[in-house]
Amino acid sequence: MENRLQHIFLSICLLVVVLVGFTPTTQAATDPSALELEPLVVREPERRKIDIDRLDTEDWEVGVFAGLMNVEDFGTDTLTGVRIAYHVTEDFFVEAQYGMTDLGQTSFERLSGGAQLLTDDQREMSYYNLSVGYNVFPGESFIASRWAFKGGLYVIAGIGSTDFAGDERFTLNVGLGYRLIATDWLAFHFNVRDHIFDSDLLGREETLHNIEFSGGLTIFF
Repeated sequence: MENRLQHIFLSICLLVVVLVGFTPTTQAATDPSALELEPLVVREPERRKIDIDRLDTEDWEVGVFAGLMNVEDFGTDTLTGVRIAYHVTEDFFVEAQYGMTDLGQTSFERLSGGAQLLTDDQREMSYYNLSVGYNVFPGESFIASRWAFKGGLYVIAGIGSTDFAGDERFTLNVGLGYRLIATDWLAFHFNVRDHIFDSDLLGREETLHNIEFSGGLTIFF
């Protein structure tokens, strides 16, 4: 009798093990077709809208400038003028410029106690020149973290004439400039130039270096 009970008990245990081994969970885990795959969710990155100004294709620019000009032996005075440029290629451009300033007193006039070397009309100095420029480092300028503008550093040199102390004098000019293109039609310029000519105003022939610091704006057309 005891053997029969043990046999029944073992049969029940074996049946339980078989039933547990074939539960739906086990079948789903072993059968790939029974797996239900969750749909793959692809999140699109948030894209920032950027407005890009289109630069005009016109090659001409014209504008005005103002600044300071240090005339050797005469000190530093305000300067105003106009310029027009034509862009021959992306790298090269030619520029015509006209500027004028009023000269102050020389060191001799200040020390002599009233002696005047020039009349009031002769103190009105003006110049014009024709120059060739080359864009050395074209690129972009960043203001804060939101704005980027096209622009770049350029070198420039040319020849012209200066009306100085009542005489016309052949003049060389060399310098550096920076152009900042604010919109598709407006640009800002910052310049440093040396205007070089010979003068014998103080009794001996000497070469004068006259430094110009100016800033201005131009319009493309």
